Amino acid sequence: MQQNFDTEALRSVTYLVGDEETLANMPAVPAKVPFEDGILEFLNEVSKCLMKDPRSRTYSDVVTLAFWLRKASTLKLRERFEAHDGNRRFGRGVIFHIAPSNVPVNFAYSLAVGLLTGNANIVRVPSKTFPQVDIIADSISHAFETMSNMRAYIALIRYERNKSINDVLSGMADTRVVWGGDATISELRKSELPPRSTEITFADRFSIAVIDSDTYLSSDNKAGAAQSFYNDTYLTDQNACTSPRLVVWVGQNREEAKKQFWNELNKIVERKYTFQLIQGVNKLTSSYIAAVKIPGATTEEHKDNLLVRVNIPTITDDLMDLKDNSGYFFEYDCDDILTLRPLCNDKRCQTVALLGDLAILQPLLDSAPKGIDRIVPIGKTMDFDLLWDGYDLAESLTRVVVTG
Repeated sequence: MQQNFDTEALRSVTYLVGDEETLANMPAVPAKVPFEDGILEFLNEVSKCLMKDPRSRTYSDVVTLAFWLRKASTLKLRERFEAHDGNRRFGRGVIFHIAPSNVPVNFAYSLAVGLLTGNANIVRVPSKTFPQVDIIADSISHAFETMSNMRAYIALIRYERNKSINDVLSGMADTRVVWGGDATISELRKSELPPRSTEITFADRFSIAVIDSDTYLSSDNKAGAAQSFYNDTYLTDQNACTSPRLVVWVGQNREEAKKQFWNELNKIVERKYTFQLIQGVNKLTSSYIAAVKIPGATTEEHKDNLLVRVNIPTITDDLMDLKDNSGYFFEYDCDDILTLRPLCNDKRCQTVALLGDLAILQPLLDSAPKGIDRIVPIGKTMDFDLLWDGYDLAESLTRVVVTG
C-alpha cells in the first residue's frame, strides 16, 4: 500500500470498480506501452460484455461506446497515433479523471483513453446515478474475469464534492483530467498536484449547427437528418458541450427548409423524448429573457414546449450567455458566413455541426477564429476521438524516452 495513503480522507468513497487497496497501490503499478495488444484486447472484451448486456439496448450512448471500444476501432486509433520516430513511449503513470455530472458515458471514454495511452486510472464517475454508469461498470468487472491483470489499472469511484478526497487523489496523480466546466476546474485547482504532474482541463464550451437549406431540401432522407440532429441534442438534453445551441441557416430556400426540418424533428421528439414540465417552463422563461436582452429577437410559433426556437436578427459575442437546454435553440438566417466570426472567435466555441459543403465555412476558417476545434457532419458531434477540444490526448497522456 502507498506510504502515507490517507484512508481516513477516503472513507466516504464508494467503489464501483476496484477497492481501497487497488487505489492505494496505483502509484506502484507499472506504466504500459500505449496501444499495446493487451489493452486493446481488454477494451474489446468490455465491448463484448456491453453488447451482451440486454440493458444496453435501451441506451444508444452505451451501444455507441461499445462500438468505439471494439478492437477494429482501437486498431485504427493505433494506426493513426502510433509514432515511428525510434523513441520509446509509455503511459505517464496515474491519471485522475473527474467526469462531468450531466453526461452519463463521458467517464468511460476518458477511462478508455487513459488505458489506451498505457496508464493506471482513477475515475470519479458522476455523483448523480445513471443506469449507463452501472451497465459500464458491470461490463468492466465481467471483463476482469478473463483479463484479471487489468484490475490494477482501474478504480471507478463515486463521492460528493470533497476537497480532502480531491487532495489525496490529486496528490497521487501524474496527470489530472478535469471534465465538467469552469466551476469544476476552479474547485479541483484548490487541490495541488505534484510538481512534475500535468493537467488537462475541459472548460465550458458551446457548439453550433450550420445547415445549407438547399442541401437539406435536395436530400432523400429528411427524416434521417432530423434524427441525426436529435441524436446531437436531445439525447443529452443539450448538456453536452458538443450539442448545438444555435442553428444557422444558409442557402436560398431557408423558409421551406426550416418548415420541413423542424416538423420532422418535432415528430421524433414527440415519439422518443421524455419531457418534464419544468423543462418547458425553463425554456419559455429563457425565451422571454432573450426577447428582452436581444433587440429584435422573436420566438417562433410552436405547438408545444418540446421544441422552442428563438429567431435572432444578429450574432453577438455574448449570445451563448443566454443559452438553455432540453430543446431550446437560437436560429439565425445567414447571408454572410463571416457574421458568425464574433461567436466563433470565442474560445468557448467548440464544434460546428455541418449539413452541406465544407466550402460554406471556408471564409470563416480563413479568418482564423480563436474558437472552433472541430467541424463534423450533423449526427457526429458526439463521436469521441483522441483529438478533442484542441488536445492530442495520445500525446498529452504519454511520456517519451528519447533514444536517438
